[in-house]
Amino acid sequence: MFHAYPADTWLEAPQQSFPSSLSADEFKALFRGHPGGVAVVTADAGEGPVALTVSSVVSVSADPPLLIFSVSALSSSSEVLSRAETVVVHLLDAHDVDLAKLGATPGADRFDQTHRWSALTTGEAVYDDVRAWVRCAVIDRMEVGTSTIIAVHALESRVMRDVQAGEPGDALVYHNRSWHRLGEHSKLGG
Repeated sequence: MFHAYPADTWLEAPQQSFPSSLSADEFKALFRGHPGGVAVVTADAGEGPVALTVSSVVSVSADPPLLIFSVSALSSSSEVLSRAETVVVHLLDAHDVDLAKLGATPGADRFDQTHRWSALTTGEAVYDDVRAWVRCAVIDRMEVGTSTIIAVHALESRVMRDVQAGEPGDALVYHNRSWHRLGEHSKLGG
């Protein structure tokens, strides 16, 4: 059963000014050296599906199963994501790098059949043959700076390429403005 979470469960973003702050360029340089997992999020608010690549997906809770991700206001998908009631988060591995690139390319037609996709019985667009996907209900949105943090409750999922505990898998990460594959070669020990 889906539970709605009241908006007051979010911590209020501080409305204060600081005497100094990192510039946008300094902040970007800081995070260029911090790799992130790669996902593609699809949504449809009634006018057709949209998709975008994100590296901000974070698991928040296992019980209830919650995750968050952020969307820049500059994204062409942000308006649809501000109204969609459900989303599909595709968790990608190195085999899905072309889909990650497609979702990150401004102006690209992300549903032109270059990458096979279909609609779930509930109507959401899902890309075929990705490592895993999870269908989620949007439970809250919070405007922060020039982005929106979207909190979602996981409803159903499918894993096509599982990673066994302790194994490196074939993870896809975004690091220093490029795509990288994690695997046995990058494992630092157990």
